[in-house]
Amino acid sequence: MVTAAVQAPPLRLEGARKHYGKIVALDGVSFEVRPGELVGLLGPNGAGKTTAIKAIAGRVALDSGSVHVFGRTLTPRDPRPEVGVVPQELAVYPKLTARENLEVFGELYGVAPQALKARADWALEWSDLKDRTKEPVLRFSGGMKRRLNIACSLLHSPSIVLLDEPTVGVDPQSRERIYEMLRALQKSGVSVVLTTHHLEEAEQRCERILIIDHGLIVASGTLDELVRSTLGSRRAVHVMLDAAWPATEAMPGGARVGEDGRSIQADLPDLGGSLARLIDGIGRAGRTVTDVRLTGSTLHDVFIALTGRELRE
Repeated sequence: MVTAAVQAPPLRLEGARKHYGKIVALDGVSFEVRPGELVGLLGPNGAGKTTAIKAIAGRVALDSGSVHVFGRTLTPRDPRPEVGVVPQELAVYPKLTARENLEVFGELYGVAPQALKARADWALEWSDLKDRTKEPVLRFSGGMKRRLNIACSLLHSPSIVLLDEPTVGVDPQSRERIYEMLRALQKSGVSVVLTTHHLEEAEQRCERILIIDHGLIVASGTLDELVRSTLGSRRAVHVMLDAAWPATEAMPGGARVGEDGRSIQADLPDLGGSLARLIDGIGRAGRTVTDVRLTGSTLHDVFIALTGRELRE
């Protein structure tokens, strides 16, 4: 029987180590990205996120370890036309129009002259800037500049896109439009890796999350996988009563009464049995439940549990 060859992932970072003097930026980082996947790389400032992105882009030479693109092992000097890099800092020319910016970056990326116009047309349509084609970028809003910044990095049709804080400083509407752009890329098979300080954004948008701290990947997986492996399956429940809890009655096991006397909080290991027992105990005390609110652990909870500190701008 002939076994089909396993296709190499679009991107794989293996055992990446990088020191800056005594500072350890990367301490053996390994991960891979699948076709059409949106991966979030999260971590505190100085955790190694940007160094990892620069190593993949060929802008930082690793002390040891390797970068693989579609199975090809790269050195910092090797070209990587499959990769597009979108920096956090805006890298567009304010006095040029949107199309002129695209044409300049297209030439820098080596897009063939006969293909450049079609690629610029696509970029303007994709970034929702078609009606601002001839307008100088200095007149653009922050969100428009950010979208053009992304478009300029994709003119050479990369299969892997690396974005460093792609939605920093933009309004909610522009943020939504940027993620619509990224979803369109994913549908075409493009793999996307982004860093962000917006934990809720990563929680809602990323299919898989990598958390890096002190130069190490300390956790990876979907949000559900990260919650289960880090915090377990416990759920918090908040119950409102029709009247204050009787002072003579003991609270149901593990529950706590709020300062108002009418709210009860509890951490439940399982919803099926624990919640039913809690509500039954409330009924035996002569009180009626008027509202129940369940909350699960968030990416913020996972992040704090793993790193012990908040993400900082």
